[in-house]
Amino acid sequence: MNQEEIFGPVVTLMTFKDEEEAIALANGTRYGLSATVWTENLNRSIKLGNELEAGIVWVNTWLNRDLRTAFGGVKDSGIGREGGFHALDFFTETKNICIEYK
Repeated sequence: MNQEEIFGPVVTLMTFKDEEEAIALANGTRYGLSATVWTENLNRSIKLGNELEAGIVWVNTWLNRDLRTAFGGVKDSGIGREGGFHALDFFTETKNICIEYK
C-alpha cells in the first residue's frame, strides 16, 4: 500500500475493484494534501470529490488552481490554508498591546 507522502513528479498506480475500494485505498493513509479523479461522469466526480479526504481534489487535471482560492491539506498533510483571503489569516501574526496611560 502507498503510505508515504511523496513530493515530486511521481505517480503511483494501484488496481481496485470498485469505487468503494478506490476511496478506501485513497483515504487509508494519514496524509491528505491532494487527490485526482479522472472521469467523464460529472456526478461521479462530485461524489468522489466529497468522499476523498484531501484538501484539494482535481478532476481531469492536476496542479491547476486559482491562486485566489484556499490551498492546504488535511490529516498529517499540514495545518491551515494559504491562498486567497485564507493567506491573510495564515501569514498574519496578531498582536495586542494594552497601555494604561495616566
